[in-house]
Amino acid sequence: MMVRGLVFCFLIHFNFLIFSQEESTKIKENLIEEVIRLKTDDYFSLDSLFYANRRNKFTEEDYYKLYERSLKKKYITGQLFAANSLGSFFRKKSDNKKSIKYHKEALKLSKVIKNLDVELLSLNMIGVAYRRQGDVRNALNYHQTALTMARRIKKPSISNKKSISISENSIGNIYLALRQYDLALQQFEKSIQIQKELQDKRGLAINYQNIGFAQENLLLLDEALENYKKALKFDEEIDSKVGKIICENSIASVHIKKRNYEKALDIMESVLPEAIDYSNKYYLARTYNNLGCAQLKVEKYKEAEETLKEGLKISSGFENKKNEIRSLYLLSELYENTEDLQKSHNFYKQASQLEKKTLDEKNISYVSNLISKHNMQSKRNEIDYLESQSKIESLLFLKNRNILIITLITIALLSIALYSIYRQKLINNDKTVLLLEQQALQTQMNPHFLFNALNSIKLYIINNDQKQAVYYLNKFSKLIRNILDVSKVKEVSLKEEIATMGLYMSIENIRFSNEIKYSVDVDPDLNTDTIKVPPLILQPFIENAIWHGLSSKEENKEIILSASKVSENIVEVTIADNGIGRSAAAKIKEGKSLKRKSVGIELTKERLKTFSDDYEEEFELVYHDLKNEDNTPAGTKVSIKIPLS
Repeated sequence: MMVRGLVFCFLIHFNFLIFSQEESTKIKENLIEEVIRLKTDDYFSLDSLFYANRRNKFTEEDYYKLYERSLKKKYITGQLFAANSLGSFFRKKSDNKKSIKYHKEALKLSKVIKNLDVELLSLNMIGVAYRRQGDVRNALNYHQTALTMARRIKKPSISNKKSISISENSIGNIYLALRQYDLALQQFEKSIQIQKELQDKRGLAINYQNIGFAQENLLLLDEALENYKKALKFDEEIDSKVGKIICENSIASVHIKKRNYEKALDIMESVLPEAIDYSNKYYLARTYNNLGCAQLKVEKYKEAEETLKEGLKISSGFENKKNEIRSLYLLSELYENTEDLQKSHNFYKQASQLEKKTLDEKNISYVSNLISKHNMQSKRNEIDYLESQSKIESLLFLKNRNILIITLITIALLSIALYSIYRQKLINNDKTVLLLEQQALQTQMNPHFLFNALNSIKLYIINNDQKQAVYYLNKFSKLIRNILDVSKVKEVSLKEEIATMGLYMSIENIRFSNEIKYSVDVDPDLNTDTIKVPPLILQPFIENAIWHGLSSKEENKEIILSASKVSENIVEVTIADNGIGRSAAAKIKEGKSLKRKSVGIELTKERLKTFSDDYEEEFELVYHDLKNEDNTPAGTKVSIKIPLS
């Protein structure tokens, strides 16, 4: 970007030295080639560059060349700048139809590259061209659209502020055309405040000129003359040829109204050569009209007739209704003064008919209502209210309403569908939990366990050991009752779970003649009443410890159940046995002819996983192989980490 900036600066300063026609043509060619080669995306740097080289007088052909070459190289910013430049070029030549065509092309391209600043500029330029054509409605719509878009920007740039000022000024000019001078002054005051902030001399010159014109039509002639002189001062500072032509015309117009006809005539005679040289038909026609009016007032009828007819010819040639109407009225006055009443009547009739056609009450009412609605409604609804009287806007409103209704219905249906899916997921989850609980219950209550337990108690009865029989029968019934009770709930306290495991261990230990030493070690700081776990979650691990770890051991059999809090959100339960170890147990199992796959542990893992879904932490299950000092198996320890929250 720095290299590009240096190149652009070099081109700008170098081209100030170019004056000859041949060198100017060469420099313009080089400039266009360099611009396309660099392909800068900064529209306004292009504008500054070409403005700095304005002494080389870029022509219609130069801008066409830039447009075609940019199109070939797919350089959209170059096309965009060339299109807007052509629009401005044709507007200065008073060919407003072509001006509108190229500005609309620029508007389309600005939307393609999503350049809001240039989009606003193009909208305003289209509005100006329509206004010069006398098409009040289209002019207002484009300016109002630009104004609405610019005001929606929360942090406007200098370019955005300029667009707002241009829109305000242009809307004021439309009010001038509609003879709504008080409203026009309000618009110009809004515009001039921005121009003062930006210290834009050209903008200030335009606004002071417009304010003077409104005051002149309100017959505030001294105030108008003062503002015209302010505008002329700014135009002289920036060396604006067209600005000076406009201001001199306006000052002469005030002198005519103040009956200073000779002074007005002197001013217009000096301005005419400049207007002819500038070759803008709009301002040239106005100059002829003011000069003819001054000549008429000093009774130079022959010169006035020639001058006014020349002004009429220029105005009607490019459809400048405003100047054409004034030429007709002045010619009517001329022939009335020279007592050619028929011609006077004919010109007056033409003027009034054209004026009625160009500006009727319908136009005034339309614009007044449009602006009133714009000021009353919120900024986001301004464009909609501008089109509120048209059939198209009504159809668009209905379309948008239907889209909104469909969208709301779709959102509602989607919400219902998502809720149904979520609810079904919860139901399925509950079913899964229930199924796991039932399967776990079936595992704990398997016939093999019941048969063995009852058979062991039966031996006490056969041996007439009624005391032991009653003791273990009570424990057995209590265990069965606990199992049935917990089958109805999703979770129990750790205290209840440990108590149930004690009952289970008592029943299973009967078969081992109570050789297994079972002990419980709970951290005294652990509140087992408040800690929740899935019911019967520890049973499969104790069962494994008994039947795989201790059943094949001769003596000194022991199981230790421990519980402690390892962190704020985790409690660890361990079941350690001093059995033969997992490797030896696996070999014994392998040697058995009947191999049965245990599902108890797998079900327990699924239940722990489901239980953990409601907590931030996850469960963890780890097996530890215990070793003696000589590295021989010393048993197995199962560590189960259960989340608390």
